[in-house]
Amino acid sequence: MQMAESTTGEVEPAGRLSALFSAANTGPDWNSHSQSGAMRARVRSNRVRRRKLVPAILFLLTCLSTFWVGITDWQPLFELQNLFVTGPGLLGVDLDFMVLRRLVVRNWDQGLIYMACVLAILMVHEMGHFIATIIYRIPATVPIFLPFPFNPIGTLGAVIGMAGMQADRRQIFDIGIAGPLAGLVVAVPLAYIGILQLDLTQPPGGQLAFECPLVFKGMLVWLQVPGYEQAITKGVWLSQLNPYFAAAWVGFVVTGLNMIPIGQLDGGHITHALFGNKAHTVAKAIIVLAIAFMVYRGIPHLAIMVLLLLVIGTEHPPTRDDSVPLGPFRMLLGVFSLAIPVLCFPPNIFYIDL
Repeated sequence: MQMAESTTGEVEPAGRLSALFSAANTGPDWNSHSQSGAMRARVRSNRVRRRKLVPAILFLLTCLSTFWVGITDWQPLFELQNLFVTGPGLLGVDLDFMVLRRLVVRNWDQGLIYMACVLAILMVHEMGHFIATIIYRIPATVPIFLPFPFNPIGTLGAVIGMAGMQADRRQIFDIGIAGPLAGLVVAVPLAYIGILQLDLTQPPGGQLAFECPLVFKGMLVWLQVPGYEQAITKGVWLSQLNPYFAAAWVGFVVTGLNMIPIGQLDGGHITHALFGNKAHTVAKAIIVLAIAFMVYRGIPHLAIMVLLLLVIGTEHPPTRDDSVPLGPFRMLLGVFSLAIPVLCFPPNIFYIDL
């Protein structure tokens, strides 16, 4: 996921952007062989000095949070209840290190595999955006990871901040589509491995099931995984998960969400490049359809997703030059990419059995 100048994707004032990165130097003026002071001033004017300490800390925290979720069998809140016991400590509770040790000894390999796979997908996705910004010399932050050890996936994804209004129409298209395509290059093979390792003959266990995206459903049928019929209709339950499947599921959900054609999500960049101001109408229609679907299917937890999309905003600001032609290849690629949310994002997300 990328943001124009914020973690949620909306445009921010330049002053807040400078908190993430600041101008220092850029490459030389290759049209001149002079090493004059004027050229050196130009060299110093555009190179980006990126802050790395906070992103590095957040990356390490995301490593810990995804490892934690993996060793708890994707039930972090349940194990947190066991981890803290009544005692003389702060607020009358103590940390039970024996519970933590038991989880690590029992599931350390599962935690490491899940952590590595999730971070690989997110990192490659964000580096797709980041490298595109470097190619086009658009100021951008390094990838910023968002840890969250309390949900079943251990993270809220990752973002980069960029000065998106410095890009033209073709550049914003390339930056927007580079991340999802790069992330899927990692997520698809992991999905194949994870689906092959599923044991769907086990009885469903846990209070949560991961709904399968359409791509997963197609792979389940194609690979004829025993018990796939139940997974297609009722999802894959916590007791049936493996770290490869869970990580690939996260990658597909993140990609599908980011490709929703709204605001400054990846999909919003692409639809703006394709349709210009008409993309605003598409974004508003998506919001209306999402609310109608949520009410019709009775899926209250989708309200959080709709609220997030409203906070991000439905409109996309103009690029530096909206008249730059995309060309037939980018137009065709952009139209086909509009199917990614349908293929990758499961509408229910989770099935909950309370």
